[in-house]
Amino acid sequence: MTAVDIEARLEALLALCNEKAVVIATAESCTGGLVAATLTDIAGSSAMVDRGFVTYSNPAKTEMLGVPGELLDRHGAVSGEVASAMAEGALARSNADVTISVTGIAGPDGGTDLKPVGLVWFGCAAAWAPTFVHKTVFPNNGRGFVREAAVMAAVEILTETIRLAPNVESSA
Repeated sequence: MTAVDIEARLEALLALCNEKAVVIATAESCTGGLVAATLTDIAGSSAMVDRGFVTYSNPAKTEMLGVPGELLDRHGAVSGEVASAMAEGALARSNADVTISVTGIAGPDGGTDLKPVGLVWFGCAAAWAPTFVHKTVFPNNGRGFVREAAVMAAVEILTETIRLAPNVESSA
């Protein structure tokens, strides 16, 4: 994907957010704030981005997003359960209408047979729909590749979710 493709996708997301009057917040672990940084790379993004939570450690997930420690102990930080709790915590602790969470194993170390390098869980919470999770295993082509691929997947998930948002009613 070229820089022009990425910019076009971001501009389309911004236009969709403006059309639907939707504001985004992010809750990130393995991407370390790259989703929020990518969203705010485009002019006018302040209309669509409320805030980003970078919760790289488990204590940060608990303190900033309210992810229960028991959930982290039972399922691990890289799990659908935690991705869901991160997204819901960001929605509850922001002025956003939709949130995206990202938790995974970017590598080069840390992978196991059950949770390989490249495994990323996304959570998406929206004011108009039930929270859902999405699991992807990206090729282990290096830490940068996994993180960048996760960012673009997050943009796609946000775009598809926001398309389902109810249309804004005109007050005229």
